[in-house]
Amino acid sequence: MSANDQTVTTTGMDKAKLTLAAGVFLAGVVGFYLLEGQSDLIRVIGMVAVAAIAIAIAMTSQPGRTFWAFAREARQELRRVVWPTRQESIQTTLIVLVMVFIVGLLLWLMDMFFMWGVGALVRPGG
Repeated sequence: MSANDQTVTTTGMDKAKLTLAAGVFLAGVVGFYLLEGQSDLIRVIGMVAVAAIAIAIAMTSQPGRTFWAFAREARQELRRVVWPTRQESIQTTLIVLVMVFIVGLLLWLMDMFFMWGVGALVRPGG
C-alpha cells in the first residue's frame, strides 16, 4: 500500500450503490432458486451475469474504487516477489522434515524419561 493512505469516507450515494449491489445479488440468488425447473446451465449463466452486474455497481462506489486500487497494488507487489527455485523449495522442505523428526524423537525420549521418573516415584515399595 502507498505511504499516503487516507481513510475513505463513504457518502450516502456510495451506501446506496452498495445497498443496490447487494439487493441485485440477493435478487439473483432468489431467482436462481425460484427457477428450479429451468436448465442448470441457464440458471448458472444468469447467476454469473447478475453477480457481474452487482460487482459493476459496487465498483462505481468509492469503497469499490479503493478496493480495486488495493488489488492492483497487491498484484504489482506480487510481481516483485523473488520466488524460490524448485531446488531451494525441495531443500527447505527436507530440512523441515528432518527437524520435525528430530524434535519428535527428542520429545518422545523426554516423555519416556518422565514416565520412568514418575513411575519410579509412585511405584509401591519404590
